[in-house]
Amino acid sequence: MKPVVVRNIKIGEGRPKICVPVVARDEASILKDAREIRALPMDVVEWRADWYEDVTSIGKTMGMAAKLRQVLGDIPVLFTFRSAKEGGKMEISPEDYAALNCRVASGGQVDLVDVELSMGDSLVEDVIQKIHMEGLGVIVSSHDFEKTPPKEELVSRMEKMQRLGADIAKVAVMPRSGDDVLTLLSATLEMHEHHARVPLITMSMSSAGVISRLSGEVFGSALTFGAASQVSAPGQIGVRDLKTVLDIVHNSR
Repeated sequence: MKPVVVRNIKIGEGRPKICVPVVARDEASILKDAREIRALPMDVVEWRADWYEDVTSIGKTMGMAAKLRQVLGDIPVLFTFRSAKEGGKMEISPEDYAALNCRVASGGQVDLVDVELSMGDSLVEDVIQKIHMEGLGVIVSSHDFEKTPPKEELVSRMEKMQRLGADIAKVAVMPRSGDDVLTLLSATLEMHEHHARVPLITMSMSSAGVISRLSGEVFGSALTFGAASQVSAPGQIGVRDLKTVLDIVHNSR
């Protein structure tokens, strides 16, 4: 498995990379958060565009992406519109979702685009191909805020992401017990050691699953999400604390 190189960051090699989400509604707040994030020990910035109040205007969204690029400089930017069914702030039709992701990719201001597996195989494959034509990478993601599916289902889901053309496969699930956390970690390890052709991002959400955000290097998860001022998913911890633990794990190996 080769790492995914985004600007100067290698995802899938060495210590798991830290991604910090920008979750704000208006332009001024988004840019303020981005300026503050620059001072943090992180590797990638995720713009959660489903929070942006003008996201339904593709022109304004592309303009916002350009302003983010000016602030963040050479820091890799992941563009994510998280749909309501996967824990996002608003719903969107599959057609509008595809159009938004492809247009933003064509603007050349972001480096990675998140595409949700639940949008359907045909749409996902088509969007991936169009984003790849722009020279960008794609994270195909799947989120379950209700439960943790069985290990076999999680592995199967990540294998499917690979088949559809993902550069990185991402799975986030909700644990209802300690066993659920172990299920996520076991699925990650099996996928990483036996099936993965691309880097993986996996996490067990909420406070019960925090260990999964810290132990990625042991089980095969290549990136983890840390919070700056506001979390974008249950269980995220502060970036500085996160880096401290990741460094401890990395240096002990």
